[in-house]
Amino acid sequence: MIRIAMPKQVEDILKKLHKAGFEAYAVGGCVRDCIMGVEPEDWDITTSAFPEEVKALFKRTIDTGLKHGTVSVMIDKIAYEITTFRVDGLYEDFRRPKGVSFTGDLVEDLKRRDFTMNAMAYNEIEGLVDVFGGRKDIEDKIIRCVGVAEERFQEDALRMLRAIRFSAKLGFKMSEDTKRAIRLKAPLIKNISGERINMEMTKILTSDNPHYVEYLVKLGLMEHIIPEFMKNVGIDQKNKHHIYSIDRHIYKSLKYIEPVVKLRWAMFLHDIGKGYCFTIDQNGVGHFYGHEKISVELSAKILNRLKFDNNTKADIIKLIHYHDYRIIPEIKQVRRAVHIIGQELFEDFLKVQRADVLSQNPSFYDENLGKLEKIHECFLEILEKKQCTTIKQLEINGFDLIELGIAQGRKIGEILGALLALVIEEPEKNTRELLLEKAKELAAYTEPGNSDKI
Repeated sequence: MIRIAMPKQVEDILKKLHKAGFEAYAVGGCVRDCIMGVEPEDWDITTSAFPEEVKALFKRTIDTGLKHGTVSVMIDKIAYEITTFRVDGLYEDFRRPKGVSFTGDLVEDLKRRDFTMNAMAYNEIEGLVDVFGGRKDIEDKIIRCVGVAEERFQEDALRMLRAIRFSAKLGFKMSEDTKRAIRLKAPLIKNISGERINMEMTKILTSDNPHYVEYLVKLGLMEHIIPEFMKNVGIDQKNKHHIYSIDRHIYKSLKYIEPVVKLRWAMFLHDIGKGYCFTIDQNGVGHFYGHEKISVELSAKILNRLKFDNNTKADIIKLIHYHDYRIIPEIKQVRRAVHIIGQELFEDFLKVQRADVLSQNPSFYDENLGKLEKIHECFLEILEKKQCTTIKQLEINGFDLIELGIAQGRKIGEILGALLALVIEEPEKNTRELLLEKAKELAAYTEPGNSDKI
């Protein structure tokens, strides 16, 4: 009999429920993880006891979801969810059941779950309860729905994205009946909120297999989630720098950048505008003039639709906007670029450009990666020498200009901007004495009656 090592708190909960005459098991993802040799992030428990009976047994409980049979038991400041065996009622919104009814049958409870690997239960008395073959599917590395796949996706359309997410996370294949059911039920994904889609797609994109996002295209989900992407599918770029279609270039680029949300999403969306401006010149060479602007416009709409927070959205948009920005690998040019892109995002910008290069024609790797390495060296030198690239790094500020007698208003900003331009070109001039002297000159130069501007 297979044995699973459970935390003492979980063992104590199960023993207490058993002693009171109830059935109780660890269930779902924690059992799956243990069988795979992964330490579970949390432990869920299912029991024949009703919520009120669970509350009567334990001192500290939280009414997590009484109408769905869930009570959280607090032990050592950790919450353990305990849910009564249940059968789901009708699913009216393609996401959650309108109601549930409690049952005394564990198998009925397991039957309502999404995938076989998540429909296993365990306790030390009976061992592993695996009526749907979840353990074998784990051994065979297969994602398979419990029962009839079409019914599981009809109940909860988000499960289609979860199937791809688990596939990407674990490196498993989806069973043929699961893929067939996703193709059939794909339009139902339109009923799922942007927040939930964002959550599942982000987990796919930040997994070890971010290129599995291609399954959204293959199985018919992308046209309902991010239809803007479809314009790029299968488009031969007809350019010596690109040996892959637009979408395949995007899938490949995801693997060459670290699994950070803003970086993976920036790579996924960086070329989404290409399919909207593709032209072929008289020599048969493909061009994508203005694709950065279109990519930014499309990405802004997509990120809003998926309810991204403002800070993450701003970083993603900025990285997309500058992903094709070319810099001469000389320190003065790099200082200008750092000023434009921002010091806090410049390292990420270089990571995006590197991933972009590595998903293009290998014939140009040495040349393009060499340039990026020189640019990075220049950037490190700028940081080491604390060279000024922002107004905040100037040795004087607006209050200093006011003390010089310069009136508050637009002129303050104009003078600081001019001083910044000066020290970006000549960083050694970022001294308080020199900048104050230069500010006086600029202020006098723009006094009323002098029509010249800074």
